[in-house]
Amino acid sequence: MMTPQWTKESIFYHIYPLGLCGAPEWNNLASPVVHRLEKLIPWLDHIQSLGANAIYLGPVFESSSHGYDTIDYYQVDRRLGDNDTLKRFSDEVHQRGLRLVLDGVFNHVGRDFWAFKDVQQLGENSAYCEWFHNLRFNDVSSMGDPFTYESWQGHYRLVKLNLSHPDVRKHLFDAVAMWIEEFKIDGLRIDAADCIDFDFLRGLQQFTKSKRPDFWMLGEVVHGNYRDWVNPETLDSVTNYQCYKGMYSSLVEKNYYEISHEINRQFGYDGIYKDLFLYNFVDNHDVDRVASKFGDPAMLYPLYLLIFTMPGIPSIYYGSEWGIEGEKGPWSDGNLRPELDLNQINIQGQTELLKVIMRLVALRQGSKALSLGEYRPIHVDHQQFAFLRQFEDQKMFIVLNSDTEEVELTLDLHWKTGILIDHLNAETKVYLKNNRLTLSLPPAWGRVMSIE
Repeated sequence: MMTPQWTKESIFYHIYPLGLCGAPEWNNLASPVVHRLEKLIPWLDHIQSLGANAIYLGPVFESSSHGYDTIDYYQVDRRLGDNDTLKRFSDEVHQRGLRLVLDGVFNHVGRDFWAFKDVQQLGENSAYCEWFHNLRFNDVSSMGDPFTYESWQGHYRLVKLNLSHPDVRKHLFDAVAMWIEEFKIDGLRIDAADCIDFDFLRGLQQFTKSKRPDFWMLGEVVHGNYRDWVNPETLDSVTNYQCYKGMYSSLVEKNYYEISHEINRQFGYDGIYKDLFLYNFVDNHDVDRVASKFGDPAMLYPLYLLIFTMPGIPSIYYGSEWGIEGEKGPWSDGNLRPELDLNQINIQGQTELLKVIMRLVALRQGSKALSLGEYRPIHVDHQQFAFLRQFEDQKMFIVLNSDTEEVELTLDLHWKTGILIDHLNAETKVYLKNNRLTLSLPPAWGRVMSIE
């Protein structure tokens, strides 16, 4: 099994729907359905105008609160709508030629999950005791149950499923089959994939590929050797947390050596992941908005220039294209997942950043070297970083500058050609003389040059 070709040239737009659509924090299961998901339809025009061609839609199925505490895998969350609402949204997405990836939350469920409620009511007589990991009736849980169970990282509102149980697998796989058949999804982002048994992931990969050979499986993995997850039997890609931190801290700490080292370790000549297409991001629904990391918003420009020129699959988290801020609270991630009004944010947000991201997306979409090419490091200093991307005979030379002043940089190169065309800065021509290239780098910006 090979990574689907469509993902290799994708640019994802990540939406957390319960937040963006303004759903209540807690789900009242006695309340009527509210079709808030329809608020996302106007956002599709915006997503297309950005140039993104795939959508990663966070949790949409019935849950108690934040979406990762599932109640029912077969019903859309009533705070967002119903199954027909999601069908209509998916139809609109696909009619526009976009791809749709949903969150698959399989490691754990919420305490309102029907099988767990059965255990609460019937105790050891429940037919579903074996559905949950390390369920024991010799102690009392921190939630007051007359039994204990394994949770996700000590969060006892999240009950870990026993994914080795055949009935649990059938329940989950049948749900995924329904999502593929009814909602026509193109892939899944597997929540907490680094907590899930590999045998389950292999079974899910085989099952989804049997339904759709070009189905994409992305795993949320924070630590570890990514090859343990990304291989023909297990997953197609994982979240690239190993580059996430370095992308912004190299700018905060004026130290491009950090991210240069990591990208080269992953994708360089002897890179350990050089043939993988990892999922790159600068922020998401779990971490601080990246604009909150910088005292100077100008740093957002070299940051986004990097993510759209480095190897991997780039992602934009909704709202961050306008430079909105948001930090994790001590008890809530609500600041990271706000409700946004598209018309209002277009007026109040950083529209210049939005325009720059549109240019960068278009540049990447128009270049096989940037989306598919090999990576070669050229130069690194504290605030300047240069590398080459090459696909077949197409070469793109990228130079980044995080200094807030204009910088002149001279590089010793060994290319026979003498002309480079800068596609970021008015198609400016730069000439290579005697294997030396002298560049004037704009402040907090860079150059992306094709080599003629």
